[in-house]
Amino acid sequence: MTGPLVNAAVIVVCALAGRFLIRGIPPRFEETLKKVLGLAVIYIGIKGAMDNRRTLLLIMSLVSGAAIGEIINIDALMNRFGTWVEKKFYSGKDTGGNFAKSFVAASILFCTGAMAITGSIQSGLRGNHDILFAKSILDGSISLIFGASMGIGTAFSALPVLVCQGGIALLAQAASGFLNDEIIREMSATGSLLVAAIGFNFLEVKEIKAANLIPAIFVPGIVIGLFG
Repeated sequence: MTGPLVNAAVIVVCALAGRFLIRGIPPRFEETLKKVLGLAVIYIGIKGAMDNRRTLLLIMSLVSGAAIGEIINIDALMNRFGTWVEKKFYSGKDTGGNFAKSFVAASILFCTGAMAITGSIQSGLRGNHDILFAKSILDGSISLIFGASMGIGTAFSALPVLVCQGGIALLAQAASGFLNDEIIREMSATGSLLVAAIGFNFLEVKEIKAANLIPAIFVPGIVIGLFG
């Protein structure tokens, strides 16, 4: 759990630094910053998705994962959780009106990328935390900007990061005989497309409920594991 713990801690520290130390960003700079971040996130997501070698499996994973996610309505659950946390800890305080939005966006961005999946698996299988340590540097930089422009909700995304990455690490340790390079590659590629979806949301091209696509990440592992 060393890698997930370090990653979560860096997100909290950098998000708080952005929220309380970097203040007074003019609205026009804030808007431009979000658009630039959106472009960067789209690039990172698409670049990771290019590692995919089973296009039909990727499409099937997204379709079936989206269906499952819509039935559960993960996006609504995460937004409700974010709203509950805001009311519980920040009732009557100014959070900039972006608490739930920043919480959901940061949670998906930090939890679903190729580095998150691959790094967590490496952490669980081999005790190698190098990928998650490198990811912590990237996440910290993004958290700093998110905290400054979108508010304190970014810091609370460390909780899903710890749960998701820690859970994947523990599952990888338990299922070491099941996982192989192909499963890891296809799961990571699918997760990277979710990261790209977050980028499009930043650009406000069309709102994509990326949280409802989360089940798609696990479909390649099930299909390849069962059918090869």
